[in-house]
Amino acid sequence: MSVVDKLKSLHSAEEFFDLLQVEYQPEVLQVLRLHILRRMGQYLVSAEFEGMSEEEIFSASQSMLAQAYEDFIKSNPMAERVFKVLKEHDPTRPPEPGPKPAFVPLTSLKTGS
Repeated sequence: MSVVDKLKSLHSAEEFFDLLQVEYQPEVLQVLRLHILRRMGQYLVSAEFEGMSEEEIFSASQSMLAQAYEDFIKSNPMAERVFKVLKEHDPTRPPEPGPKPAFVPLTSLKTGS
């Protein structure tokens, strides 16, 4: 079975770390597993494995997982923003084009007589 096929068959973050022989702290992985795996997925999508040997693919995948883990050790999920919901709530991101929600000030509401 190829390295890529093995990666596709894994179900937990710990399995990725064990297969690729990347050291991790369980307490860190417990909190950041989804972020780390999402980042690794981003790295894998941009990788070009064609023409590489299985050893080279293993080494590249190992480096990508180690880098993804390190990204979140040095930073945090809010700074890295790997998920859409976090990207959408980025205060530095310019507002989306289109109509703005209507604002009705309370002073404009009349009370019934």
